[in-house]
Amino acid sequence: MLAMGSYTTVEILRILRGRLLPVEQADERSAEVLGRRVGVRPAAVLVPLFDKEGEACLAFIRRASTLRAHSGEIAFPGGGADPGDPSVVMTALREAQEEIGLDPARVEVLGALAPVFTSVSNYVITPVVAFLPPGLGPLRLQASEVTEVIVAPLRALADPAIARTERWTRGGQPHIVHFYDYGPYCIWGATGRMLNALLATLEVGETPTG
Repeated sequence: MLAMGSYTTVEILRILRGRLLPVEQADERSAEVLGRRVGVRPAAVLVPLFDKEGEACLAFIRRASTLRAHSGEIAFPGGGADPGDPSVVMTALREAQEEIGLDPARVEVLGALAPVFTSVSNYVITPVVAFLPPGLGPLRLQASEVTEVIVAPLRALADPAIARTERWTRGGQPHIVHFYDYGPYCIWGATGRMLNALLATLEVGETPTG
C-alpha cells in the first residue's frame, strides 16, 4: 500500500528518476513490443506530474464527446506517432502541446513506463512521465479533442478505496481491467493500466533501480 501522504514531491521525483525506464531506452522498448505484433502502430502519452500547494498532482484530460473513438473518456494527453517524430518522447510532447497547449520547454522528462498495447485501437502506447517545474500553468485546449483538464492529487489516486479491478475477455484472452473512481470521473482502460503502473512504481518498500 502506498503511503503517499508522507511523500513530498521531491521524494516522488527521486523515486521515479531511479525506477522509470530511461528515455534513451524508451524507443527500443516500444520497438520490441511493436515487433511482436502485426499491424500495430506506435503512440505515446505524456503523464504530467507537478506540485500544487505542496502536493504532487497528475493532470488528465477528458476527451470530447464528439470524437469517434474513446469519446468522453479520461486519458493522458497524447496520440499516434507522426512520421516526423524522432522519438516516442517527442510524440508525447508534441501531442501534449497540440491537445492542451503545454509548452515542451516547461517539461522535464523523467523517464517512461513500460509500453501498453491496446487491442481496441491497435496502438502500442509509451507513457512518458514528466515533471512540470513551473506547475501546470495556463493551457489552451484543442476544443475538437479535449473537453477539460482534470487535476488529481497522487495521494487521492493511491487510495485503495477508489480502485477496483474486473476480469474481462477479449479475443478469447482474459485480462485484468483497472478502474479508479476519482470523484465523478472513472479512469480505466489503457489509462487505468498506466496509472496502476505508475502507482506500483512508487510502492513503498521497493529499492530504486538506478
